[in-house]
Amino acid sequence: MLAIIALTILTIGFAFFFIGKNRIFKLCNAAQIRPHSLSIYHGSFPAVLATAPALILLSVWVGADDLVFNQMLTAQFPANLEIDGRQTILILLAQIHNIAEGIVVGQPDQWILISAEKLTAWRATSDRLISVIAVGLSLAGGIYGISRIAPDFRARNAVEVLLLAGLGVCSVIAIITTIGIVFSVIFESIRFFKLIPPLEFLTGTVWNPEFEGAARAGSGQEGNAAYGSIPLFAGTFLISIIALSVSVPVGLLAAIYLSEYASKKIRGTVKPLLEILAGVPTVVYGFFAALTIAPFFRQTGGMLGLDVASESALAAGFVMGIMIIPFVSSLSDDVISAVPQSLRDAALGLGSTKSESIKKVVLPAALPGIVASIILAVSRAVGETMIVVMAAGLAANLSANPLDAVTTVTAQIVTILVGDQEFESAKTLSAFALALTLIVITLVLNFFALQIVKKYREQYD
Repeated sequence: MLAIIALTILTIGFAFFFIGKNRIFKLCNAAQIRPHSLSIYHGSFPAVLATAPALILLSVWVGADDLVFNQMLTAQFPANLEIDGRQTILILLAQIHNIAEGIVVGQPDQWILISAEKLTAWRATSDRLISVIAVGLSLAGGIYGISRIAPDFRARNAVEVLLLAGLGVCSVIAIITTIGIVFSVIFESIRFFKLIPPLEFLTGTVWNPEFEGAARAGSGQEGNAAYGSIPLFAGTFLISIIALSVSVPVGLLAAIYLSEYASKKIRGTVKPLLEILAGVPTVVYGFFAALTIAPFFRQTGGMLGLDVASESALAAGFVMGIMIIPFVSSLSDDVISAVPQSLRDAALGLGSTKSESIKKVVLPAALPGIVASIILAVSRAVGETMIVVMAAGLAANLSANPLDAVTTVTAQIVTILVGDQEFESAKTLSAFALALTLIVITLVLNFFALQIVKKYREQYD
């Protein structure tokens, strides 16, 4: 139903586009004058007014109607119903929504069936209402746009104002979404820290939340669950450092070669091939790490008398570094190529060799962009999950030895939230605390990187 409404609105928009173009032609031909703007702008103005407000209203309606329906359903729960926390309400609402969609499991209570029938009726009424309102709004916007068309109407300026407003709305949506994500993590983290002291979480050296499930199962291991996050962050930093040790030198040297030494033909061939690495799914890198690199390191270490774990930080970090190379090389190549040729010519004119001009002039001038590429690589390394799960394991060992098995924050978050979870337990809530800490660390790294970029940009601008 919603797809039909959206297609109807788009069709109305296309119709008003051609109506607007034809109208300006007729008006100008009749008056024998030229319009202020091109005909495409006179067509675009009513088309945008016919589509944008109606589609925005439709999107808001779709996002809000379920929230309203849930509130209405919750208000109709039986007064004598025993509700054990918000989780029970969510389960009941999900059951009602499933029945309304034709998914019936077991023999639901009579009041649930009645609620599902009401929900179906509400949805039908909502669809009819939004159909009338959205189509009416689309027609009204298009007619208003047509009424404004005249030879002296500044259609291009009006369309640019509408597009500027659309860009502003998109920016606000992105900001609001980010704020929403951060606050949702903060609220759940506060619930976790009510169960586990922050000092224990931030300074503890043992991470083992699995005992909480064992305690709930009555295994007699109550009190053994541990939520010390230091092993997770140590593993994250260890694997990230190994990955950056591979990706930054290789990527930066590749960028210097492509931008300063390679011919156009070689650059046009090598750069796209290098960037293909960025498009390979991370699960493929995980297979490569688990089946090829990890056994290779283990066998090589055995020949050298080293004890290498079958799932090691070295294998995961090495493959992760290969995956990140295109992020460093491509961005660094672009910023190095963007350095003005006049700087190179000046250095060569003063007697510098080509390598000296690169070291003393080109790289310092491109340093802000290079730092930005490295920061992007750090963020990619810190947030990577699949390679770590497949190649480094899930053992939360506190070790600085790259030959040991370790795990990372993101891998543990995935492990905690996989499967049916009870969102009231400390184990589940710990995933949000880990995410919040990771966000703070990433923000701090970005802050210092921006300070570096700002400092050197001022120097060379």
